[in-house]
Amino acid sequence: MKILIDTNRYRDFCDGTEEAVGVIRKSSEILIPFIVIAELRAGFACGKKGPKNELILTSFLNKPRVTILFADENTTHNYANLFRQLRTQGTPIPTNDLWIAALAVQHGLILFSRDNHFQKLPQIPII
Repeated sequence: MKILIDTNRYRDFCDGTEEAVGVIRKSSEILIPFIVIAELRAGFACGKKGPKNELILTSFLNKPRVTILFADENTTHNYANLFRQLRTQGTPIPTNDLWIAALAVQHGLILFSRDNHFQKLPQIPII
């Protein structure tokens, strides 16, 4: 199974949460959106364990099953369509999560997240 991992599930994995560890261990490929890496590094920059957390993240990103997923022009079309859908529904979600959703739709990926607002987008399968 290929998964797209959200920031909160990466943190769960690092904290040793059984569910997160199990899903990540069973996944054949783990894609991590560039925006998740940015959110993590922003947290590192404001925290007391920044250098340690950066080493852990770098180690994770260097694993053979892990790929960083970047946005491209097609992503912007998915972003716009999802934005319109959410606006029409009256159920906006945070901008960073909209980028993550756009990448999930574009690449047909299962999203591994704890954020309930992704359920407003039924076209995205969520673990």
